[in-house]
Amino acid sequence: MSRAERVVFEHVTKRYPGTAAANPGAVEDLSFEVPAGTTCALVGPSGCGKTTSLKLVNRLIEPTSGRILVGDRDIARRDPIELRRSIGYVIQQVGLFPHQTVGENVETVPRLLGWERGRRRERIDELLELVGLPPDRYRDRYPAALSGGERQRIGVARALAADPPVLLMDEPFGAVDPIVRERLQNELLAIQEGLAKTILFVTHDIDEAIKMGDRIAVMQAGGRLAQFGTPDEILANPASEFVARFVGADRGLKRLALARVRDLEPTWAPTAQVGDPAAEASARAAADPFPYLLLLEPDGRPIGWVSDDDIPTDGVLEASMATEMSPLLDRRTTLKDALSMLLASSVQAGIVVDRRGAYQGLITVDMIVERMRPAAAEQS
Repeated sequence: MSRAERVVFEHVTKRYPGTAAANPGAVEDLSFEVPAGTTCALVGPSGCGKTTSLKLVNRLIEPTSGRILVGDRDIARRDPIELRRSIGYVIQQVGLFPHQTVGENVETVPRLLGWERGRRRERIDELLELVGLPPDRYRDRYPAALSGGERQRIGVARALAADPPVLLMDEPFGAVDPIVRERLQNELLAIQEGLAKTILFVTHDIDEAIKMGDRIAVMQAGGRLAQFGTPDEILANPASEFVARFVGADRGLKRLALARVRDLEPTWAPTAQVGDPAAEASARAAADPFPYLLLLEPDGRPIGWVSDDDIPTDGVLEASMATEMSPLLDRRTTLKDALSMLLASSVQAGIVVDRRGAYQGLITVDMIVERMRPAAAEQS
């Protein structure tokens, strides 16, 4: 069974030798609590102490004062090596051992913990499946043969290998291109939905913090905590001018990243399957205000749109008749991402599909805009 423990900072300060007492430290009087099983994004400008705060949790850096609890235990009273082996750690550079295979990299901590070989092998395959890399294809490959996104997934798998209660992630997706980054973000959200680990996630990107965090710690120069709260609390009520500037003027739009497709009630368009009588499909389409017919495979997967004017009056429907396609959205897609995809689409209606890819309804631009109105009213 997956484990998670809370992480608590109690008046934690870190000052390096030679720093005057009157000057702020790398981290200054930091206090907040990350509930067990949630993700906290630490965000702020360069040099604000985000990475230092993360390294204090696994004692790669020792605090000058204050204390940190993992669960109910003060980490200062734990053996540093035992502590680090019990906490997952993912960094931007991944840090895979180049001379070891993917499987050997993933089993690093279980091997150090003395797990027997059969158990390690089972855990390797389980984790590779979890991060979307088929074990038979990836287990025996070396890091040099992997893409940046694949290496990052292996880094996540390695960090999860011993089922740690806490996972530290330092700019984990910062070194990959935007398309891969979005895919990795979505995969981590899906993994976290199932595992519910306690995650501290460092990023400099407020949009990533809003998307990934159940809580956000906004930090400012001098390692001070400017605001701590849920993404919605921070976007709706910035605690200071610094926080308001940092989150940006488009706070209403950013709040769309907090809502997902599953939060809207899909509408429906007329549909038909390949091989259906064209005359019947034409009649259904003519009776509906939506100007397109959605053509489906027999298993319910969308093929594309057929304009009402292009539906023949006799014969049967063929896949080649579909000339337009909309973005495919799943229930976890944020409304911000959905809106961006829809605005770039010729048919501004996203097709909601289930895990098998079967049609579940439509989300339109107008539906998302309507969702934005309450947030816009709050900011006016």
